[in-house]
Amino acid sequence: MIREVVFDQSQAPAARAVLRKRLISGLGVGGFGLLVVGLGGWWFTAALGGMVHLGLLEFFRMAQFKGIRPATKTTLVACQLLLFTTQWSMQGGLPEAVASAVLPLSGAAICGWLLLQPVTGSIADIAASIFGLFYLGFLPSHWLSLRGLEDGLAITLSACLMIVATDIGSWAVGRRYGKRPLSPISPGKTIEGAIGGFLSAMLMGLICGQLMGWVLHGLPGLLLGALIALFALVGDLTESMMKRDAGVKDSGDVLPGHGGILDRIDSYLFTPAVVYYAIALCQPLLSK
Repeated sequence: MIREVVFDQSQAPAARAVLRKRLISGLGVGGFGLLVVGLGGWWFTAALGGMVHLGLLEFFRMAQFKGIRPATKTTLVACQLLLFTTQWSMQGGLPEAVASAVLPLSGAAICGWLLLQPVTGSIADIAASIFGLFYLGFLPSHWLSLRGLEDGLAITLSACLMIVATDIGSWAVGRRYGKRPLSPISPGKTIEGAIGGFLSAMLMGLICGQLMGWVLHGLPGLLLGALIALFALVGDLTESMMKRDAGVKDSGDVLPGHGGILDRIDSYLFTPAVVYYAIALCQPLLSK
């Protein structure tokens, strides 16, 4: 997520350089995301798998700073298997029950791996590994499920646009009007910025709902925008909480001006599951 940062005049040249890097890398990531979402299928799965892999390595790096020893390799493989089977089942190559079984079986495999180590795993080792599977395996797999819905391309792109609108709205409003801190977990974020993010996402949701021909002139899109803004914020603050606990400023340094992969995709982790189940439940009513 875009950070709300206010620079004084003495920092102006450095601030412009940072913003330039952020803009260039952000546009690059956005263009790549648009391409793979448009292609869908295995292209989307492969791209998502690459981001999940890098994000999981960053997450485990933060866990290791706390002295935790997660089942890194087993969890990395399990997350890729979860994405692979999700896509394959949607294309009819696997029964849906097989894909659904991957999550509990992977959890058992992770615990088994930790049991076999020379130094038996701790509660923290198990918790970090299972959370990694959930956080960067199960949750992101819903982007594939969302893309596989009827009108999945339009819905997936709309969800991404609402997240982008949340980021830009919170950054712009927070930078201009932000005064009251939102949470001690992330001191740079403000209540005003969060409100700006909500309003921007709701406006984008309203526009997308109208373009997709949803009932009530796109009013469901307005509600979906608010839901996405909420869970994008939860995702952002969750990653900030983990970084704060690990004592790191950024999760990594893969993206110039943005930090690590997790710093860029934190808003995109909780949202797809929420959007998928909301759309799956309400889609029969949206076009009436």
